[in-house]
Amino acid sequence: MNVFAIKAIYMYEMKRFFRTLMESLLSPVISTSLYFVVFGAAIGSRIDQVEGITYGAFIVPGLIMLSVMTQATSNASFGIYFPKFIGTIFELLSAPVSFLEIVIGYVGAAATKALMIGIIILATAWFFVDIQIMHPFAMLAFLILTCLSFSLFGFIIGIWADNFQQLQLIPLLIITPLIFLGGSFYSITMLPPVWQTITLFNPVVYLISGFRWSFFGQADVPVGLSLLAIMGFTALCMALVWWIFKSGYKIKS
Repeated sequence: MNVFAIKAIYMYEMKRFFRTLMESLLSPVISTSLYFVVFGAAIGSRIDQVEGITYGAFIVPGLIMLSVMTQATSNASFGIYFPKFIGTIFELLSAPVSFLEIVIGYVGAAATKALMIGIIILATAWFFVDIQIMHPFAMLAFLILTCLSFSLFGFIIGIWADNFQQLQLIPLLIITPLIFLGGSFYSITMLPPVWQTITLFNPVVYLISGFRWSFFGQADVPVGLSLLAIMGFTALCMALVWWIFKSGYKIKS
């Protein structure tokens, strides 16, 4: 494996992130603070507790997942789309670098950025509410797997997109609504029975539920299903990436 190629791609992507470090880090801090003001204060004053957990603390895992999923997707999609847009991807494909090394470099950088933002949001949340993490290793595992899987998904979007409008289409119209409807700010047990059943078809529910379990030891769905869902989604994305490079879909023409 060409470690130098992976490092070059990874460092190039990370340098692009650090060039706008203030905006990259300040934005999630401000967004998290606003969410706590709107949801934690306004709604939290009307909803004292959810399943024995204060509402302000209850929404923290959902806030982290919201930012991590969107950031991982957008960073990875733009990272691979831009070389395709300006034509430098052909230089990368003609270099002695395998598709696995390309994926590791781009996806690894996007996942690292998303992980950093997730940790920053968690640190910001501690200024507003008291948070106890019951299963810290499980929390970290869910967080890393989510960063990796949605970075892979964003990589696929970046290959598929033909313009900047398509680059934003799936994150805005599919991922963000699924996150908001996936129990980010509420427990699905608060919904009517019919809607609880419908919500279970939303794959994001399993990710947020498992991540919330790592904080509070409570989940809307079994933790095993949550872990199976995130691992299955990761495997599916890896299979799609392999097929893209195997067939040359939208990268060799």
